[in-house]
Amino acid sequence: MQQAPFPLSPSLWAATAAAPPPTEPLAASTQADVLVIGGGYAGLSTALHLAERGVKAVLLEAREIGFGGSGRNGGQVIPGLKYDPDALLSMFGPERGERLLRFAGATADSVFDLIERHAMDVPHVRNGWIQGAHNAEALRVAYDRAAQWTRHGVDAQPLDRAQVARLIGADKYLGGWIDKRAGAVQPLSYARGLARAALNAGAVLHTDTPVTGLKREGGKWTASTAGGPTVTADRVVMCTNAYGGDLWPGLKPSIIDANTFQVATTPLPESIRAGIFPEGHVSSDTRNLLLYFRLDHQGRLLMGGRGPFREPKGPEDWAHLERVMVKMFPQVAGTPFEFRWCGRVAITRDYLPHLHEPEPGLLVDIGCQGRGVGLQTSMGRAMAQYVATGDANALPVPLSPVVPFPLYGLRRLYVNAVVTWYRMTDGGV
Repeated sequence: MQQAPFPLSPSLWAATAAAPPPTEPLAASTQADVLVIGGGYAGLSTALHLAERGVKAVLLEAREIGFGGSGRNGGQVIPGLKYDPDALLSMFGPERGERLLRFAGATADSVFDLIERHAMDVPHVRNGWIQGAHNAEALRVAYDRAAQWTRHGVDAQPLDRAQVARLIGADKYLGGWIDKRAGAVQPLSYARGLARAALNAGAVLHTDTPVTGLKREGGKWTASTAGGPTVTADRVVMCTNAYGGDLWPGLKPSIIDANTFQVATTPLPESIRAGIFPEGHVSSDTRNLLLYFRLDHQGRLLMGGRGPFREPKGPEDWAHLERVMVKMFPQVAGTPFEFRWCGRVAITRDYLPHLHEPEPGLLVDIGCQGRGVGLQTSMGRAMAQYVATGDANALPVPLSPVVPFPLYGLRRLYVNAVVTWYRMTDGGV
């Protein structure tokens, strides 16, 4: 029997978020121009931008707004994709590659612009992201990465070991680079802010309404729900990412839905806090199974990384991250850990976001690779434009077929084995 997803409420974000806007389950069957499935960043952004175009959008969320990755992530708003500019231009060609670079480079702008435009109650900073290099080869890659983005007009710069140590407050890295476009948000507050903005624009949002089936008849889509009522729509946009289950055939084995774990201390005393991220940066490193860390808006130190593939059984499943934090930041030794939480991420075969249209009128968005806050906000706007106009050029990546991971079951076992090694070695720190 599959274990239920880890609940949202134990997390730091659930404890400190702004209140959600009032929403209710779907009580009666209804119709819409577009049905959006999933109440995370992508779905909420899609509904918001559709409503602003005058399109009747109904959004169904199985649980609560931000229940999935949007309410569980580290809150780092990092532009770009996993690939560097030169690689993206090589993969997609000069015209589409440049368009994708512009899209990816502006994803952080999308978040902070929406927060300002809608006066969202979202603690946020925008002082840049530091990527620390954990070995000599990673340092070479980091310096080349900074140089590539600089050639594309980005305010990026390489950092030596002393600079990284001063800006982070830890001396474990050989150097790195900084991307000044990046920042951080309270991620659940941001999801709830998007929901409020979508409602104000005229979108209809229903929570606690799991979609149990989709079928197309006579050019219309009908979604059945666990409670009984249905939604009939011309188009459907599915934005469930790692929490979609088996709603659409073949989608689940097209990703690896790995678990990412996080811990947070109690608020640090000022004497310690002043030496950790003294200029308000956020950070993650160059490891394949990376570590990511920052201060929250109340002065807690957060550390995130991989955990067991299964759902957690107890505090011991976070112990490796607690050890890593003290190894990296010995100045916090003895500080109590106040929060432990986890959530799923969707990893695609090529580490790119995927857009699928398996049948006419059904658009599926899946895959974040750790850039979901900005990426999925911007993806929602792009999908809304595509759905409203039919212009495929609005989409940052081309539509592709749903393709499962080769040897999917063995792939999951392999990932689980790698994560087990990672935990045993404390991430190599």
